[in-house]
Amino acid sequence: MKRLGDAELEIMLVIWGAEGPVASGYVQEQLQGSRDWALPAVITSLNRLVEKGFLSCEKQGRSNRYRPLVSEREYKAAESRGILDRLFGSSFKGLLAALYDGKAIKEQDLEELRSYLDELEGR
Repeated sequence: MKRLGDAELEIMLVIWGAEGPVASGYVQEQLQGSRDWALPAVITSLNRLVEKGFLSCEKQGRSNRYRPLVSEREYKAAESRGILDRLFGSSFKGLLAALYDGKAIKEQDLEELRSYLDELEGR
């Protein structure tokens, strides 16, 4: 799966958070404050996401409606696996050690992880 740039990811987060197909104007409106883009720039980015296979585009009247072809969960799983493979040689322990040593993970995070693992084992 191709990787998304930062701006593309912001657009996809807007679309994933919507309750159905969205128009370019909706995306532009949702990005206000974080990225104040002109509508043509939003449309260009949406078209690139269609070309990359992340979105479908349906003509509805005079506007286009965009729908995700890749779910947020699928993308995050693929991106997480890529980071784990590239940076840590597929070692989850190495990832956790780096986060812990860099003080990016707190004791509360570890407790949540322990609880989650216990939950998985109980299935």
